[in-house]
Amino acid sequence: MNGKSYLLAWRLAPKVPEPILRVVADLAADIAWLKRGKAIRRLESNYAKVRPELTEKQIRQLSRKGMRSYLRYFREAFTLPAVTADQLAARVRAENTDLVYDALAKYGSPIAALGHAGNWDLAGAWAAVHLVPVLTVAEKLKPEEIYQAFVGFRQSIGIEVLGLGDKGVFDKLVAGGKGGGRLIPLLADRDLTYRGVAVDLLGHKARVAAGPATVALAANVPLLLATIHYEKLHGKRRKKAGTPYGIVITFSGPYCGENVSDLSQAWVDQFGEFLKAHTEDWHMLQAVFVEDLDAEKYAETLRKAGEA
Repeated sequence: MNGKSYLLAWRLAPKVPEPILRVVADLAADIAWLKRGKAIRRLESNYAKVRPELTEKQIRQLSRKGMRSYLRYFREAFTLPAVTADQLAARVRAENTDLVYDALAKYGSPIAALGHAGNWDLAGAWAAVHLVPVLTVAEKLKPEEIYQAFVGFRQSIGIEVLGLGDKGVFDKLVAGGKGGGRLIPLLADRDLTYRGVAVDLLGHKARVAAGPATVALAANVPLLLATIHYEKLHGKRRKKAGTPYGIVITFSGPYCGENVSDLSQAWVDQFGEFLKAHTEDWHMLQAVFVEDLDAEKYAETLRKAGEA
C-alpha cells in the first residue's frame, strides 16, 4: 500500500460501517492470497520454518488465515481514531500486567520487545489509556502528512512517538527508561538496520533489532516481551466491542543477560514459543531468517556491523 492509499484509507475508513469494512478486508486478503505473489510466498516460507510439522497444504491454508489477520490489522488501524473508550476497553484483554507495574515501582520504565503480530497499534492505544503512558519509535511514513496524522493521533491518547532515524532517538529512549512512569514498547522481530543482532529463532539463524536489549541495558531497566494475538469475541463483550475479534496482550519476563546478544536471545526464545501457538497472527511478509536474505546485501550488512 502506497502513501496516498494509506492516507485515503485513514480518512475514509472511520466513516464506513464496520461490517462492510470486514467484508472488504477479508476479500482483499483472499485475493492477495489467491494470487500467491512474492509477499505471500515469503509469508508461507516463514510459517514453514515456525511450523515444520505441517504439510505444504496446511501451510497454504495457514497463510490464508495469516492474510486475513494481516488485513484485519490494517482495517482496525485505519478506524482506530473513531474507536470509543468503551470499544477500546472491550477489544483488549491483557495478561501479566503486574510485571509492568512491578518494574515501574522498582526500576523505571520497562522496555517491551514487540513482534509484528496481532495489532500493536490497538495494544498501544489501550496501554496508554488503561495501563501507563507509552513511549515508542515508529518508522517514518510517506507522505509526511500521514506520518504527522499518525503521530498527532497517538499523542492525543498518551503515546509519545519518536521517528526512526531521527537524531537523538536512542538517548531519548534511555532517558525515558530511567525517568520511569511509562512503558516503552519497541518492534524488534525484524532488523531494519545493520545494527541488528544475530539470534536463533526456532532453530534458524535470524537477525532482530538490538534496540530493546540495548536500551534496557543502558537504562538499567527490565526487558519484557509483549506478545499480541487475536481472539474471537462472544456475547456482551462482542457487542460492546463492535467487532467479532479482540486482541490478547501477554507480558512475560523480565529477561536476563549481561550483553545485548544474550538478552536478545532470551526474549526471542519466548517469542518463538508464541509464534508456534499463534502463527497466523505473525504478519511477517518479509525475509527475517538469514538463509532467506540476499547474500550480497547480507554480506554488506555484516561488513557495516563489523562482523564480516
